[in-house]
Amino acid sequence: MARWNSCNILHLAPDAKRLWQFDAKGGGFALAREQRVSHAEALPGKFVAKNWSSLWSPKLNVAWLPLENVFLRVVELPASNFEETLSMVELQLEKLSPLPVTQIVWTMHVFGTHTAPPKGDATPEHLQTVVVVIAARSAVEEFAGKLEREGYLADRLETPMLDQLEAVEATGDGAWLFPFSLGGQVAALVAIRSGGALRNLSFVTLPAVGERAKELKEQLAHIAWSGELEGWLNGPLKWHLVADLANAVEWEGVLSGALGETVAVTAPPAPAELAGRTAKRAAEAGKSNLLPEEFSARYHQQFVDRLWLRGLMYAGATYAVFCVIYFCATAVLSIRTTSVEAQASVLGGSYTNSLQLKAIYNVLKERQQLKYAALDSWQWVAEELPTTINLQRFSFADGQHVSLSGTAPQDQVDTLFNFNTALKKKKVKDQFVFDQHKGDPVNPRVSGNLESWNFNLELLHAEAAPQ
Repeated sequence: MARWNSCNILHLAPDAKRLWQFDAKGGGFALAREQRVSHAEALPGKFVAKNWSSLWSPKLNVAWLPLENVFLRVVELPASNFEETLSMVELQLEKLSPLPVTQIVWTMHVFGTHTAPPKGDATPEHLQTVVVVIAARSAVEEFAGKLEREGYLADRLETPMLDQLEAVEATGDGAWLFPFSLGGQVAALVAIRSGGALRNLSFVTLPAVGERAKELKEQLAHIAWSGELEGWLNGPLKWHLVADLANAVEWEGVLSGALGETVAVTAPPAPAELAGRTAKRAAEAGKSNLLPEEFSARYHQQFVDRLWLRGLMYAGATYAVFCVIYFCATAVLSIRTTSVEAQASVLGGSYTNSLQLKAIYNVLKERQQLKYAALDSWQWVAEELPTTINLQRFSFADGQHVSLSGTAPQDQVDTLFNFNTALKKKKVKDQFVFDQHKGDPVNPRVSGNLESWNFNLELLHAEAAPQ
C-alpha cells in the first residue's frame, strides 16, 4: 500500500456515476471526497486523470464491475503462499468456470484459513478458503471500453461483493443473503458458512410476479441439496438478511414465507465504507486482476506517451516565450540604438569641438605645470646649495629630469654628497619631491685645483604645486 498515494473507486450505478477518492494515511485509506455525477456529465478529470504528479504520487484507479457480469466460486485448497495458490486455482479453472477458459478473465481472493477435522489417523490439515471471481472476457472488454469513453482508465476491476462478505460479522455457521439489482431483476447473493468456513456462494432471483416465496424456496432448496451432496452441509441453517430498509421490506416477507421462519435483518455497510474496503484490498492485491493485461499495457503506454507529448508541448511553449522575449528585447534595443545614434549625429560637431578644447586645455595645463615644476626645482636647489660649491649649469627637461653640474674645492667632496642627499630627501607636505630610486649619483672629477661634479635627479610629480 505504501506505493499508492491515493485511490479512486468508480461505480457506474443505474441512476448516476458515483466516485470516491481516498488518500493513503496511516497504513490505510481515508475518504477525501465523494461525488455523484449524472450520466450526462463527465467525470472530474483533475481527480481521475493521471499526469506528471502521478510519477511521485501514484494514483490507483479502480472500478466496480457490474455483478451481472461476475461468477463467484468457492474452493478449498491447502494453505500456501499467493503464487502457489494461484497455480492451484489455475489447475482447477476448467472445472470451476461456467465458460470456456479461453473466453474468461479471472482473479481470486483468499477468504481466511481453517483447520480441517482429521480423517482417521491422519493429522489435521490447514486449509484456506479461496473465492474465485470469473467474468466473460467480452463483458469485461465492453465495460472497459465504456470506462474509456468516460475518461476513466482503470488499473483494476473489482467486485464489491467480496468486501461486503468480509464486512459482515459472520462468526458462526449460517446463511447470509445480500439483495442487489441484477440487470434490472431483483436478485441476491447467498453466502453459506459451515464448519467455521465459507462453503458456497450462489445467486438467487425473485420473479416480478407470481408465487415469489415458492420460487425462492425452490432455489434455496437446490443450494441446500448441493451442500448435502458435497458433504459440507449437515443440518439446518440460520438465515440472515443483509439489506437496507427498502430491500428489507421487499425481501423479509418473501424470505420468511419461503423458509417458514423469521429472518435476522442486518444493515449493510455504507457505500463509502464498502468503497474504502475495496481500495484497501485493491492496493494490497497481487498481480491477479480482472482487467486484461493488454488493457493495462495500453493504458501505461498511453500515460507515457501523454507525458512525452505534454513535456514537448511545455518545452515548445517555453521556447516560443523565450523567442518572443528575445525578439521584443532586440526590437527595444534596436530602437534605443537608433535613438542614441541620432543623438550622436546631432551632437557630433559639439563633441568634436569639446575634444579639441579639452586637448588645448590639457596642453596649456601641462605647460603651466612644467613652468612651476622648473621654478620649484630651481628653488629647492637654491635652498640646499652650500656656499662653498659653485653651480655652473641647471637643466630641466621632459618635465621631470633635473641635471646639475659645477665645481667645488677638492676638500668639499663630502659636501657634494651631502648636497645630493639633502636634495633627494627634500619634502613638501610630508612627501618626497624627488624619486629616491632614480637619478644619477654625484660624479666628481679632478679638474686642475677644483673638482668638477654633476648629478641627475627626477621629480616624482611634475605638477607639484609651489611652496
